[in-house]
Amino acid sequence: MRMSSVGAAAIVMSGAVASAQLPTPEPLTSGGPGVPKYVVDASWPKPLPGKWILGHVSGVAVGPDDHIWILHRPGSITDREAGAAQKPPLSDCCVPAPSVIEFDKAGNVIRAWGGKDYPGKWPATEHSIFVDQQNNVWISSIGRADQVVLKFSAAGKLLLTLGEWDKTGGSNDTTTLGRPAGIDVDERAHEVYVADGYKNRRVIVFDSETGKFKRYWGAYGKRPDDTPLPKYDPDGPPPAGFRADDPAVVAVHAVRLDKDGLVYVCDRGNDRIQVFRKNGEFVKEAFIAKHTLAMGAPWDIVFSRDKEQQYLYVPDGTNQKVWILTRADLKVVGSFGRGGRNAGYFGWVHGIGIDSKGTIYTGEVDIYKRVQRFVLAK
Repeated sequence: MRMSSVGAAAIVMSGAVASAQLPTPEPLTSGGPGVPKYVVDASWPKPLPGKWILGHVSGVAVGPDDHIWILHRPGSITDREAGAAQKPPLSDCCVPAPSVIEFDKAGNVIRAWGGKDYPGKWPATEHSIFVDQQNNVWISSIGRADQVVLKFSAAGKLLLTLGEWDKTGGSNDTTTLGRPAGIDVDERAHEVYVADGYKNRRVIVFDSETGKFKRYWGAYGKRPDDTPLPKYDPDGPPPAGFRADDPAVVAVHAVRLDKDGLVYVCDRGNDRIQVFRKNGEFVKEAFIAKHTLAMGAPWDIVFSRDKEQQYLYVPDGTNQKVWILTRADLKVVGSFGRGGRNAGYFGWVHGIGIDSKGTIYTGEVDIYKRVQRFVLAK
């Protein structure tokens, strides 16, 4: 039915009434007094050079100089997105960026390397990135023909390989990995911890200089068991083991060490974080958004940069937000973000980094393919 000009005017004039019936916008931040509040800095990073475009931004790390490093997946970029790289070109833009990119605090690209043009063997599916205090760059890979963690210099020179390319031997094999996910380095002990990961169901520790195997453990500090677990039941008893290689792509997804030497593990498919001592002794666990199904809630962890590391920041790619937990008791006390494509919203928020000032950087995978920066609200 065609609307008369009088009818159209009536709708405009009654707009305030109509607007009152719209849903209330969901808050982008939550938390009580004292809980950090974050707002997006949509000006970061600066425009990428060379018509570069990002794929899945699977890993984010902050180095000792507060430079921000990201790991992305050029192989996730479609031909149409990378039209300028096709032969013949499909369009004026764009070209896949190298897999590893270093930014300064202002968001300028400092250097980049890795990907299909790397002179050595490169993973099919990049996953996470960690930068240690010597500015060495560690990356994990979850492609079924990858199965390795690689250590590089900041300039991209290969220094060490953990695991063997295209080989896996299960969760109790000490020479191979199983689609390793997360990484952290104990600088004083010269040890690297690996959340191993998408195929295996364990944390495994190596010498960070030589690659020599040290120890490993599964859920609750027990010997890992690769027997299939029953379907996750949020109202049932706590699952006996870590999940991996599930059709929903759940995984032992991240590992982080706090200032007190405790080891935090994201058991993503079971909606929980488990905490251990460095020898694998189980300390405690906590569930986050326990009724989250699909790919689970805790995807990564960083600690707040105050002296006491009072808070944990936990990205959740399923619920599309970053949870804020108190480190002492692992209680959820706030969050920021929500699902969507606007600046400050999230898609599959996958990785997280934090600098010395408490500024947070997040990476998104799936169709979202971006890195965002969040600063503390004044």
